[in-house]
Amino acid sequence: MNCAGLLSVLLFILEVLLNDHLAKTMISKKTMTDQLGRQIAFEQLPMRIVSLVPSQTELLVDLGLEEQLVGLTKFCVHPADLRKKKTVVGGTKTLHFDKIRALDPDVILCNKEENTKEIIYTLEKEFLVHISDISSLKDAYEMIAQYGEMFDVAKKAVELIDDIKQEVAEFQKFIADEPRLKVAYFIWRRPWMVVGGNTFVNHLLQMNNFENVYGSLPRYPEVDLERLKKTDLMLLSSEPFPFAEKHKKELEPYAGTAKITFVDGEYFSWYGSRLEAAFRYFRKWRETL
Repeated sequence: MNCAGLLSVLLFILEVLLNDHLAKTMISKKTMTDQLGRQIAFEQLPMRIVSLVPSQTELLVDLGLEEQLVGLTKFCVHPADLRKKKTVVGGTKTLHFDKIRALDPDVILCNKEENTKEIIYTLEKEFLVHISDISSLKDAYEMIAQYGEMFDVAKKAVELIDDIKQEVAEFQKFIADEPRLKVAYFIWRRPWMVVGGNTFVNHLLQMNNFENVYGSLPRYPEVDLERLKKTDLMLLSSEPFPFAEKHKKELEPYAGTAKITFVDGEYFSWYGSRLEAAFRYFRKWRETL
């Protein structure tokens, strides 16, 4: 092949590669609705992502989007080494807006509960903001599917949802024969706070065949230890407050006949890809009660 022919072949290969790259990075203007009913429009496939929600950060990585993730919070602890490789922009409720601006993200991922209204109002003046709102598995599946659509990883998202549903189905067979127990799920100390109704944690407690004795109260109520409701179990979560043995001893005088036990809060409150392992954890943990 002469030089002219070789050059022609090389130009053809370059054109194919360029077209393939454009096909992957450019999309027609697309409008989607987030979980608060807000419409957001994308001119192109988002390639620079800031996540302000730890469970959603882990989800992005498991969907194969680690390279596109440029910013996260100090609480985004999974995968363990991720914060060393990405820019930490603050916490979930306190941000360094200058760091976010320097990252120039295509989209910022927030959550109604994790992030404050003030943060969201400030961010959406300058950036596209997607907000999740999760109180059930159905909501979690919807959020995962939306990420699949938003970031062009729909196949991986569908596979993950199917895997979680399979784990749920297996767990439901197991839990059907387990006794129904009354529980209080503690999340904070000074003031003592528990999980109430209309929360994702409460939803998973119900799936574990538990009756949340504070389920009639909204969100995360404070409780008076002198007036604790009678339970079979008091559950001390590993997050957001890191309960330890000394805190268990503080509760013992008020527990009555209830057993006090520790639980991994990530499995009860993270609503991304961690759900795939959550129901195996629930089964193993339930067998120890």
